[in-house]
Amino acid sequence: MLQRILEFLFFAILCMALLWFSAVGAYPAVPAFQLRDTVGALHTPADWSGARAILLFFVTNDCPVTNSYVPEMNRIQAAYAPRGVRTYAVEADPGVAPLVVAAYARDYHYGFPLLLDPLQDLVQLTGATVTPEAAVLTPEGKVVYRGRIDNRVADFGKQRPQATVHDLRDALDEVLAGKPVPTPFTRSIGCAIVRDRSGDL
Repeated sequence: MLQRILEFLFFAILCMALLWFSAVGAYPAVPAFQLRDTVGALHTPADWSGARAILLFFVTNDCPVTNSYVPEMNRIQAAYAPRGVRTYAVEADPGVAPLVVAAYARDYHYGFPLLLDPLQDLVQLTGATVTPEAAVLTPEGKVVYRGRIDNRVADFGKQRPQATVHDLRDALDEVLAGKPVPTPFTRSIGCAIVRDRSGDL
């Protein structure tokens, strides 16, 4: 009898451990990054605390598609900041000199921090592959949407005068409403992100 009780307790503890792991380990932890932006301010995962969502725009200074989207990125940031979304751009190419990125941020009038990610910590966290690409995360680091901003750029060399589908805005609205994003991944059209192979990526 005692043996059966012990077996039952062991089984119950094992089940609870599995449930805890599935809840806690369902997504990677935010890496312990310390990233400077183009004006020298330091950003860490602590900055994400208290936000309702984190929005990352992966960009690079010499991508024409990225540059054409900066005004819309600024509009999205302005629209969603009052609703608790914290927005950052991320320079996805670690080979671009910080002074070049700083000049680029000024010239294109980014209205939110543009982070230098020399080890591609945030690229790796989100799985971003092109610029421009957006990623929406929970403050704990779970990616709930990754993909295009909208459908204005239909394909390489094919653009609409105006977007007719606003994927990123729709995803943000769902997240802020406490709902799952129906389409958590969409294909972005832009410039490929080259992964830095000199480190551990």
